[in-house]
Amino acid sequence: MPLTLYNSLTRRESPFEPLEPSKVRMYCCGVTVYDYCHVGHARAYIVWDMVRRYLMWRGYSVRYVQNFTDIDDKILNRARETNSTMEAVAERFIDEYFADMDKLNILRADEYPRATHSIDGIKRLIHELENKGFAYANSGDVYYSVRKFDNYGKLSGRKLEEMAAGASGRLETAEIEAQKKQNSSDFALWKSAKPGEPFWDSSWGKGRPGWHIECSAMVRDYLGETIDIHCGGSDLTFPHHENEIAQSEAATGKSLANYWMHNAFVTVNGRKMSKSLYNFITIRDLLEGNWSGDSESDPPQPPLAKGGSKSDNESALVKGSKNQSDKSKAVEPMAVRLFVFMAQYRSQIDFTEDAIASARNGWNTINEGLLFGLRYADKLSWDVEKTAPDTEAVQEFQAAMDNDFNTPAALAVLFELAKELGKESNVLVHQGKTDTAPELLQQKWLTLVGLAGVLGLEVQPEADGDDAVGGLTDAEIEAMIQQRKDARIARDFAEGDRLRNELKDQGVTLIDQKDGITIWHRG
Repeated sequence: MPLTLYNSLTRRESPFEPLEPSKVRMYCCGVTVYDYCHVGHARAYIVWDMVRRYLMWRGYSVRYVQNFTDIDDKILNRARETNSTMEAVAERFIDEYFADMDKLNILRADEYPRATHSIDGIKRLIHELENKGFAYANSGDVYYSVRKFDNYGKLSGRKLEEMAAGASGRLETAEIEAQKKQNSSDFALWKSAKPGEPFWDSSWGKGRPGWHIECSAMVRDYLGETIDIHCGGSDLTFPHHENEIAQSEAATGKSLANYWMHNAFVTVNGRKMSKSLYNFITIRDLLEGNWSGDSESDPPQPPLAKGGSKSDNESALVKGSKNQSDKSKAVEPMAVRLFVFMAQYRSQIDFTEDAIASARNGWNTINEGLLFGLRYADKLSWDVEKTAPDTEAVQEFQAAMDNDFNTPAALAVLFELAKELGKESNVLVHQGKTDTAPELLQQKWLTLVGLAGVLGLEVQPEADGDDAVGGLTDAEIEAMIQQRKDARIARDFAEGDRLRNELKDQGVTLIDQKDGITIWHRG
């Protein structure tokens, strides 16, 4: 079965055929580095990391490039608010980006070009557009003439007449810009320098690039005129990706990308994530437990204070008084990945406490399966080199992923393997041996490890110790079972019931046997 992808440009699924056999050139729009990344960013970059990993697993050599937008109005505003510089703000949040993404087990890109390091390529591309009649200069600014590109709107499906003024996006003064444009839908390729702002010399005067031209130049400089896959969030379809196509294809006369892929939004309790709604959740707040899953129940928090330091204001919009520094709410990074994969990448996913709890329980199940071999390989006398994976499970997994990356169906294969290993683990814990052939258990474990790795779900050895995050360790479960036993002996049945319910909430089921021994299992 061939790998099929949904192409946002053609609006249909089609078999994936790279430009060169076994090679993939893939570009992902990166972040504007002025703040911490949020759960929407987490979804996007986990999704594209998954796509990249799966292509590699399928035998493709993938060259993956992801940019940083390090010159932008938002960065300049943050620099003014914090009495800093554009360079310092950008460097800080590039470092913070890597800190967050490393925790989420996102592979580093092959290249991370920055807009400020690509100025020569940007100016060269603008000159080409100007020479071909697609761009015009006015008082130090350069604009793209949208009406000159016949296919404008082919990605977003919008008609030119429906498009609002200010399509260049970002924070610009619309009235001043409108006076310089030939058409309200034209967008900036080069912006003349304002007092106190960074600038570069050019034939149009001192200035800096517009947002959209940056990616067009970086794609060409690092991957060529036509690439296989261009990806990003669905919010980038218009105007950013539409404008990239207009710029690049007008300059080269070739398709910019053969496949356009977009991930859907993350909502919070059914509402768009927004600072004004006080439901804005950063990745680090999620991992550290400083978040609320119920924005309506939290008291309104003040917006970031102008001129205040980020350390003073960090996460003020998501920390309700009832859940600051609540370690029990800290979400294991692998559970975040699992949360993302619980929905197909083109489907909207809703961030709720129940959804996160489900992801945490699901990760506990898979992690227990992944730990099985580390715990019992010696006991079962495994010979790893002589065991092949479970062909049927691999085929089911591949069929799901080949269907436009249907991760929910792929996860079902992982859960089946993990649950079988979890049952065997309980048997080994409580009975000391199992009747299942060691070779079969080894095969299931190796298959689980291999397929989970394709999704970037990797065993966390520390989760088997005292500092596990996002779930109870075996030792903690056994300790709570003993506490419950002691409570029942003291006839404190309320405490016994409380402990049983607490374990149940963590996905642990207790079975009280007639001989007085309590056994348990996850899920």
